Amino acid sequence: MTIEKHFAFDGPVKEIRPLGEGLINDTFFVETVGDNPDYILQKKNKNIFKDIPAMMDNIHKVTTHLKEKIIRQGGDPLREALTITPTTDNKLYYLDEDGEYWAACLFIDNTIAYEYADSPELAAQGGRGIGKFQALLADMKEPLADILPGFHNMKFRFQQWNEILMKDPAGRKKKVLKEIEWIESRRDEMLALWNKFESGELPVRVTHNDTKISNILFDKQGNVLCVIDLDTVLSSMCLNDYGDAIRSYTNAGKEDDENPDNVYIKMDIFEGYTAGYLSEAITFLTPAETENLAFSAKYITFEQVLRFLMDYIDGDNYYKVKNNTHNLVRTHAQYKLLQSMEENYGKMCETVNRLVSNLKG
Repeated sequence: MTIEKHFAFDGPVKEIRPLGEGLINDTFFVETVGDNPDYILQKKNKNIFKDIPAMMDNIHKVTTHLKEKIIRQGGDPLREALTITPTTDNKLYYLDEDGEYWAACLFIDNTIAYEYADSPELAAQGGRGIGKFQALLADMKEPLADILPGFHNMKFRFQQWNEILMKDPAGRKKKVLKEIEWIESRRDEMLALWNKFESGELPVRVTHNDTKISNILFDKQGNVLCVIDLDTVLSSMCLNDYGDAIRSYTNAGKEDDENPDNVYIKMDIFEGYTAGYLSEAITFLTPAETENLAFSAKYITFEQVLRFLMDYIDGDNYYKVKNNTHNLVRTHAQYKLLQSMEENYGKMCETVNRLVSNLKG
């Protein structure tokens, strides 16, 4: 690999090796000689991210704002926020001769990452991480490019849904009439939340949009250090981040669990995450946002049911599948999680209201 010569790394490179599974980007660890810092190097996925220059500009704006706030608060900007490493000609990315985009950032050492939250305490730390991330960016005025058009936009999702149902390209619609009714019976209530955002009742925020716990680094004492993987940052509802985290953290089963009995919302994890999130986010959230927090978990989970079922009807063109019923299995598993949230919705609202009251009291 010769890509490294195009980046302004401190010190000579000793070794470059693959890092992680590379489900979206191709990621590499760059080890330098001696006491020089190490780096993360990525080939960005231009099939998913259609405007990588705009994406990198978003990341630059967000990390610049984060570092300014962290410095003002007496923190360490090199450990509490990502640091983009520029190219040798001072750009945010390198475009190679094959038309591939590469970007690099400083590696943050002596950290811990988790794949899932196995306790309310760890869930609370994850919630605090996303809450703090949003709180630090709540006063950011720099506009961000919409690098994922239609993302979490329920009006857009239903436009896609209507078109696919009409075309029925794989001839599968007749096999899932029951599942289609699941979607249609919830159409109005799901569109209602997006309408609150479009009307301005729910404000525009800087959002991360991939809030699973593996995107948070912790220090060796288990405290939140830094939110990573900023490719998806854009302007939207902060409820999206909270709702997707609840979908990710609280599921007792797997996203594609073949046994629906394994799938339900773990309420102790829900309370832990919500407590951690609100401990930081309460400083900027409006009453309309706190009132819709619990519903946002149903909203995001419903959207995933819709997208899995839509891809099944479309012939499995978006998500990678193991077989021709994989998306249907995913649909059923996510629907079971949605049903569990609906059954526990009163408790979810009570938990949010109690935590908000305690923090404000």
